[in-house]
Amino acid sequence: MSRTFPFGSPLFLGFDHLEQMLERLSKNGGDTYPPYNIEQTGPNSLRITLAVAGFTMDDLSITLEDSQLVIRGKQADDGQNRVFLHRGIAARQFQRTFVLAEGIEVKGAWLDNGLLHIDLVRPQPESRVKPIRITPRPAEGV
Repeated sequence: MSRTFPFGSPLFLGFDHLEQMLERLSKNGGDTYPPYNIEQTGPNSLRITLAVAGFTMDDLSITLEDSQLVIRGKQADDGQNRVFLHRGIAARQFQRTFVLAEGIEVKGAWLDNGLLHIDLVRPQPESRVKPIRITPRPAEGV
């Protein structure tokens, strides 16, 4: 069965990469750990906040891979032989991926009280109007 994507119209030229991103996102849509918020902090700025209680800065990594912001967490084994009667605080590794639109920049990240904050900004694009000159048809064979 073939899936139809919104960019399948012949009027959308060069949007193949968006279809691929949507397909990738649909495969990863079920994971809810760690929980996160996305908030608008200004007209052109966003903040992603992930709840990463128990993780230190050394346990976390943030990378920009093409147009994807990838946050990974892996806690080091502390080596203590602890016996848990109940373990309700998740200590598993995770990978959370956000697809960023073209032009969005990561301004910084910080860890505060078990919350990882990542600030993003979208610079205002310059308005561009480019006239296209119409020329006579080139001679065949040239």
